[in-house]
Amino acid sequence: MNVIIANKYQALLTSLDIDVIKNIQGEFSVDELIAQFSNFYFNKMIIDITAIKDYQKVTTIQNLSVNFDTSKIILLLDDSETVNSPVYLSQLVSMGIYNFATNINDIKYLINNPNTYKDVAKYHNVEGFKKPALNENVKDNTKGKIGQKIIGFKNVTEHAGATTLVYLLKQHLELNYKVKAVEVDGNDFIYFNDDSLETVSSITFNDFLAQNIDCDAIIVDLNDSSVENYCHDIIYLIEPGRIQLNKLIRKDNEIFEKLKNKKIVLNRSVLSDKDVEDFEKESGSKVFFNLPYLDDKLDNQPIINAFLSTLGFSRIDQQSSNGLFSIFK
Repeated sequence: MNVIIANKYQALLTSLDIDVIKNIQGEFSVDELIAQFSNFYFNKMIIDITAIKDYQKVTTIQNLSVNFDTSKIILLLDDSETVNSPVYLSQLVSMGIYNFATNINDIKYLINNPNTYKDVAKYHNVEGFKKPALNENVKDNTKGKIGQKIIGFKNVTEHAGATTLVYLLKQHLELNYKVKAVEVDGNDFIYFNDDSLETVSSITFNDFLAQNIDCDAIIVDLNDSSVENYCHDIIYLIEPGRIQLNKLIRKDNEIFEKLKNKKIVLNRSVLSDKDVEDFEKESGSKVFFNLPYLDDKLDNQPIINAFLSTLGFSRIDQQSSNGLFSIFK
């Protein structure tokens, strides 16, 4: 037995020659559908996508996909540009929703002949979409155009401090820039009690960027997400303690070869200038910047301003930052 959820295309769906155990019409939130059908047995759920509130937001469909067996869902798409865009269709496939169509004949076919990944692979952009171009409308006070900077931060050693660093960078940047801080596929920002921090999934990161195109900078805690291609710059964080480095090498003894020509930042570092030189020689790498342990309760830390200046943010006030710690490029 099957379920039909219809709205705009109710007349089309009534023409389906199938056994129907429940047929509802109208516009529903995903939570309302979960309440009705989470413990309801059915063979297929045929959904007129216009029956789902905010269906053009991928986060809405993602909520649907994690609460229902996607192999049982068949979506009748509308003719909107958003729903038929390569990004939207690719994200449907990423969620495991393989059965979707724009006409009733294809819906009829999918009921008895569900798609496999092979059938929809052509819609799936597994390498991610082209990162946004630098925003030419953004102006820097001293150096002309800087464009929107999307900078990702990734822990190389375990717990190297990406989340806290992203939070601190956002605090310092927002004094002179319009900035957003976001974590992808994580849930650690909640502990900062800061409503301006955002958490998104890899699937919805593209939507997040589209909604914040007017920002000067977007600082990203990458975690283990697949959105690196969106970033204009990526900072690789290493906590240079003996245990952390030994763990890193045992896990991947070619890691520093892989990081060659990447921007390596030593974070939570107690290394002196000479120690950093030794680190570079032994690892065969170049350190972009050396950051000490930082106090996340302080509003203005000169070393963070110096780091941001090195990243190209020239509106940063570096007063009293000289001599506090060395910069390695």
